[in-house]
Amino acid sequence: MEILDVVDETGTPTGETVERAEAHREGVRHRTSHVWIARNRNGRIQLLLQKRCMQKDSFPGCYDISSAGHIPAGEEYIPSAIRELKEELNVTVQESDLIYCGQVHKDVDSEFHRQPFHDHQISNVYLLWLDREAEEFELQTEEIESVRWMDYAQVRGMVASDTLPNCIIMEELDLIERHFL
Repeated sequence: MEILDVVDETGTPTGETVERAEAHREGVRHRTSHVWIARNRNGRIQLLLQKRCMQKDSFPGCYDISSAGHIPAGEEYIPSAIRELKEELNVTVQESDLIYCGQVHKDVDSEFHRQPFHDHQISNVYLLWLDREAEEFELQTEEIESVRWMDYAQVRGMVASDTLPNCIIMEELDLIERHFL
């Protein structure tokens, strides 16, 4: 059972906690950390996308941020981001490796696996430069079906045109793009 901090509109914990399933059932605001892994190949920026496994409680089979996760109650953004990278992709980093890009507020009201899903999260977004082949990542198979590198421009175009099954928001792509120059 995952216990999350309830947060206000700035992402500050209120002192209350909620179980993850209840947060998504009732639409309780909580925090997540998002890490985009990027590399420069032949002058083109590429992003590592993960494909969510079909058993995920939300957006099954969709492409997503390289590594992301809910922040357990009492934990902060960066330790959570570092832990998620290790759990999901077996990537070990230091705090200094993560480039803070900004914060996004994401609100999703939908249904998955015939269950209502109300996700109201505040996420700190980070960029990590890491040039590693996709097959070199060790995936947490209960979370991730696969990973693949895609050119940033292609990701941006496919998200904008909704031609890639995904749960990526353009605002995050805007935040990380500022760090490509």
